[in-house]
Amino acid sequence: MDTLFPVTTVGSWPRTPKVLDAIRKRHSGQMSDEEFDAIADEAVLECLSYQERAGIDIVTDGEQRRDNFFSFVADKLNGVKYMSVAEMMEHMPDVRQAAREKVKSRIDYARMLRASDVPPKETFNPIAIDKVSIKNGGLAVDDVKFLKNHTDKPIKVALPGPYHLHRSAWYHRLSKDVYPTREDLARDIVQILRNELIRLRDLGVAFVQFDEPTLSQVVFGEDREHTFMCAALGEQDTAPEYELELAATLINETVEGVDGVRTGVHVCRGNWTRKEEKFLSGNYGPLLPTLMQMNVNQLVLEMSTPRAGEAEVFKEYADQKEIGLGVENPRSAEVESPTSIVERAKEMLQYFCPEMIFLNPDCGFGTFAERPLNTPEIAFAKLQSMVKAAQILREEYGSATGVEAGSTHASS
Repeated sequence: MDTLFPVTTVGSWPRTPKVLDAIRKRHSGQMSDEEFDAIADEAVLECLSYQERAGIDIVTDGEQRRDNFFSFVADKLNGVKYMSVAEMMEHMPDVRQAAREKVKSRIDYARMLRASDVPPKETFNPIAIDKVSIKNGGLAVDDVKFLKNHTDKPIKVALPGPYHLHRSAWYHRLSKDVYPTREDLARDIVQILRNELIRLRDLGVAFVQFDEPTLSQVVFGEDREHTFMCAALGEQDTAPEYELELAATLINETVEGVDGVRTGVHVCRGNWTRKEEKFLSGNYGPLLPTLMQMNVNQLVLEMSTPRAGEAEVFKEYADQKEIGLGVENPRSAEVESPTSIVERAKEMLQYFCPEMIFLNPDCGFGTFAERPLNTPEIAFAKLQSMVKAAQILREEYGSATGVEAGSTHASS
């Protein structure tokens, strides 16, 4: 890949009803892995076709085998149980016990879910109930091997980041006997993700993105511990400063010394409903010091809506990292015009040189399988619009970068 303004996605693609039905049947034991893979393979190829026809520079498999961006690890890890939020709530304390423990009750949490438009029976978590270890095949290795057999384009893989994954997998009522604290679990999570990163690099993956949406809740949320974004219903009352420092440490331990693959951290404000008022808002200023401490090449950021705030907050961090610029709202039926995307890119060009800017949607087009927020047709049109915008930008700023997709710009 040798062009400016590479176009890619954040990862997920809308699943068809056939795939959704297969995911449900697989988890309920009504479908074998072989039967599921046959259906998922077909869906991956369809997703790949959309991307290649649109002219995307770096492709993904659309996360067609996953039920959401992080709970899929329950199928890939030993010691982890796949649970719906509704099932998890059964382990929450009642009102009296919650008052004694100074935590929220299941009634309080149910109220929060309704206010956030989150369906508890359709939202799933991977909960650590025993010592966590990787199964054969890794988290995404088999998926990459399949994709590589069907495309010559650079491949991007999204993985749950170590901060989000340890927060979502540690629920002390179910995890405490094996992992007394979530930091204990975090150490095992880091090693698993680090080994996966190396294996993906060795397979020739161009870009590994770590998803850390919970960081938005740490900074912008008023109720940090009992939220959908931090889905494990954590109950430690810790300061944002501690959480941010921990997040940077975990990422850096994951990528330390791993060269030859582009790494990134993705941050957004959630992606489960079209009701924009349900999401957090605020510019990236409070998060940028932490994000810049992370030894990754790229920050993949939600920037297409007013909720993301002004670009000026990047001024003092100019060209320190690549920016995966969110220029499409994956929840909106409106297809952003190439002109509007170019204008958004030019705002960021005040602070980052053309070689440092990638174009992508704010988030995935199907983050949660059971809640596809757009159709493949609209998602395809959005991809086409990004590609047209990239062509306009290349004509104005030149096209050659001399930078390979797998090369690195920041220390790893």
